[in-house]
Order: sequence, then structure tokens, then C-alpha cells
Amino acid sequence: MIAPIAPPALRARLKESGSEIALLDVREQGAFARGHILLASNAPLSRLEIDAPRLVPRRGACVVLCDGGDGPAAPAAEILTRHGYGDVAVLHGGVPAWRAAGFMLFEGVHVPSKAFGELVEATCRTPQLTVDELTRMRAEGRDVVVLDSRPMSEYRHMSIPGGIDVPGAELVHRARDLAPDPGTLVVVNCAGRTRSIIGAQSLINAGLANPVAALENGTMGWTLAGYRLEHGQTRVPPPLSAAARAWAQEAAARVAARFGVRTIGQDAIARFRDEAAARTLYLCDVRSPEEYEAGHLPDARCTPGGQLVQATDAELATRNARVVLIDDDGVRATMTASWLIQMGWPETFVLRDGLRGDLERGPQRPEVLGLDRGRAAAAMAPSSVARMRERGARVLDLADSRTYRAGHIPGAWWLSRARLASDLAAVPPANAYVLTSPDGILARLALADVRRLVPAPVHVLAEGTEAWRAAGLPLRDGAEHMAGAQDDVHLRPYDLPPEQVEQAMRDYLSWETALVPQLVRDGTLTFPSFF
Repeated sequence: MIAPIAPPALRARLKESGSEIALLDVREQGAFARGHILLASNAPLSRLEIDAPRLVPRRGACVVLCDGGDGPAAPAAEILTRHGYGDVAVLHGGVPAWRAAGFMLFEGVHVPSKAFGELVEATCRTPQLTVDELTRMRAEGRDVVVLDSRPMSEYRHMSIPGGIDVPGAELVHRARDLAPDPGTLVVVNCAGRTRSIIGAQSLINAGLANPVAALENGTMGWTLAGYRLEHGQTRVPPPLSAAARAWAQEAAARVAARFGVRTIGQDAIARFRDEAAARTLYLCDVRSPEEYEAGHLPDARCTPGGQLVQATDAELATRNARVVLIDDDGVRATMTASWLIQMGWPETFVLRDGLRGDLERGPQRPEVLGLDRGRAAAAMAPSSVARMRERGARVLDLADSRTYRAGHIPGAWWLSRARLASDLAAVPPANAYVLTSPDGILARLALADVRRLVPAPVHVLAEGTEAWRAAGLPLRDGAEHMAGAQDDVHLRPYDLPPEQVEQAMRDYLSWETALVPQLVRDGTLTFPSFF
């Protein structure tokens, strides 16, 4: 029997500073973004088996599930208990009951991190530079360098002309090489505000001699001011120089002293691992994905530092957990740790000599609940699926709708695992079905349920749509065959039709700048003060 918890009791638990608790909202991301509890992490029922082990790695942690009052939390609780989670509760009445109790809901995603960014700007008075000011300074021939603090995937999609991609945790590492003259103005941008502010303030906290400013409103501000962005760029810094590394290590040591960043050695991490059944341990490698794949500790997850600070709710769902950060020389881990500590994660540590020992190569291989990695039942190669399509088989794509629109197998129908029965009813019948998803995992998880719902044979595309792409087979973009409402993702301004983009940008920026007063009124999350 899963225990219910009332909204006032949950609120009291969330405000406790010692005991571990993870609040998981199991609605699809679109519904989550329309209004959720501040400290909730989104773990949709449709992919709970994938997200839960990453968000809540310790099976004994207290997990509270919430929904829209319409029932998905109950099957989510059954899934978790079946896979060994021993302390699971459900918010009685869901999010509507929380609101009816007089407690606040927050729109959007990654709200704690974004609210924190706004608080940093207000508290530290982080310098801001408008788009028009930057454009004028460039026209006057002023010495300015623009550093884009987003991951390469976002930078490649759109960037400020002339900007260089330097993801957030890399900034202190790279700034001295990119702006060796202390008179050079360093401008940090992102798509909106948070990573610009945190990136610029990171350089200021590190003691960079150069003047530093965050580009106000980032690429959105650039677009709203009427300027064109670049697309497809891949500008990156040169290899790190010895002088820049030495300066960055000295700067990181000063930051560590200021914000109380603790460094631990191999004995301590061994003890933390031994205690992981009683205390949640997040072991996070904050280097780039490429460095991670070249060699990482076997139990470390790939969490580039800038993105970890930008979206703590998407990686660290268990409040009051231990967090250990890893990199090669301590700089990126220390800078990331300094922000996590300020965000209310006091048990954050940097692992000294973090890459010592036997390392694994390759991408992260996350645990998935209930997935037998040794057997891919009914899995078929892309060539076999292509032949089946010619004979009348229908492909069902379980990717999120944004990924489907970006590229899917021609003729495939998109449907949501969260509502398989109703979506399948909208799909024309076929003599056979093939399930796919980006890497095939979600398709494998859905196989048994789809087989119960259709009379024809059901197969899975081995390794998913990425295998189809790798085989050189064609993909098609757009909303070709949608079996249900596309409410599974939170659409960013750039995801919308062109005629809606500018207003969506204005709305987003207004939402972001209004977060701090909402945070204060809510009262469930306060940040330690270091200023």
C-alpha cells in the first residue's frame, strides 16, 4: 500500500534541511511546465524507468510522487516499488490539491536554477551589456571578445556573430587564453539570461583582471533588437596553455576558500560509496562529453558543469544528498561546486585526482529499470525494418514530439507512451508494427504494452532511430503523422512557428526576471548568502 501525503505535510518535509527527499512530478513535461511545485523534478510516467535511477539513485530515499490529480502517480509508485524503492508516497490530490491548500505553483522548467541566476545578478550586481551597446562598441573597434556559455549543440544551432563557444564550466579555464590583454572586455552570452549571468559572475569571482559583462538577454535579446544570428558555427578555444591552466588553478583555489568548497581524496570517496545505501551519492563528471567518453570513472555520470548549474532539478532530484564533482585539474569541478553550495547543496565536494585508477571509455550507459540489456526481444536491424515497411508494416515512434519533428523514419506515426491506448486507436491498422525511439530503449520498454493493445505482430528497431540514421537511411522532418496532442514537451521560443517566436521570447524573458519575487513568496527554497 502506497502511503498518501497531504500538501501541508509535504511542504514541511521539503523545508527540512537534513533528511533526504525527492519530489517527482510524473506528468509529461508540457503539463509540468504549465504549473508545478517549485522543488519538483520532472520524471514523466512515459519514461520513468529511464529517469528514476538517474534522478533518485538510492532506492531507500524518500520519494514523493505527484500528478495532476488524474491518477498517473499510482502506476508510477507501483513501478518504483517493484524495482526496489522502499519509501514511496503519493501527494494526495496531486498538484490541484497543492494549489487548493494555498501553496504556489511555478511555470516553466529548471526554475530553481533560473531563479538563482536572477538572484545572483541582483545580489552581486553582475555587469550587464545591452545588445546595442555591444554592437556600438564593435563598430567603434573596441577590444571585445564574446564567449558563448552554452553547449556546442546549442551554439551550433544559433550564435552571436563572432562569438566563441566556451560552455559555462570552461570559462575560468579558457578566459586568459582568449583575452590575454587585461583591457579586453569579456562578454558572456547564452540564449537568455541564467548562463550569461552565472558565467560572467564566475569570471568575476575568479578574479579575472579584464572587465566582464553578461550580454543582456543573450541570443533572444540579439534577435529582439533586430540583428541576425549565425548558424552552424563551430568556433572553439585553442588548446589550453600552461599559463592559462596555472592561473585558473590559482583562481579556483581562491574561489574554493571563499565559498567553502571541500576537496576529498580516494579514502573519502571510498567511504561515500560504502555509505551509498544510507546516503544518496551523485558522482558527477563535469568535463565535456568528449573528455568523458575518452575516459571516466565507471560510476560517474556525464554532467558538464555549466549545464549542471543551469538545470539542477534535471540531475539532482534528492534534496540533502551528497554531490561529488570530478574533472582533470580541479578548476571546473571547483567552480561548479562553488555555485552548487550557493544554491543550497552544502554536501558538495571536489574529488582530488579524480581521474586516477581504471577508467571506462565510451558514452554513459545509464541504468534503466526493468530493461534486460542482454536480450532485445523482437529487435530488428534497420534493413529488415525497411523491408517490412515495403510489405505494409507500420512504424510507431515513441520519441518526444520535438525529436520526432526534427527527424523520423518516413511514414512513422508519433505517439506518446503516456497514453498508448488512445494514441494507438488513432493509428490506421497494419499487418505488423515496429516500435522505435531515439536509442531504442523507450521502444523496448513499451513493447509488452503495445503487444497487448494490437492484434498484429510487434517488433522493435534495434538501437532505434539513431541506428536507422547511421545506416544511411532517410529521415523526414515535420509533424507528418501525429496520433495525439503534442503536449509532452515544453516548447522553447525557438521551437515555435516563426510568427510566434518574438512574442514568445518577450514572454520568456519577462517570466525569468519575475522569478525572484515568486521565490520569496513561495518560501520553500532559500539560498545561503555569501555576499
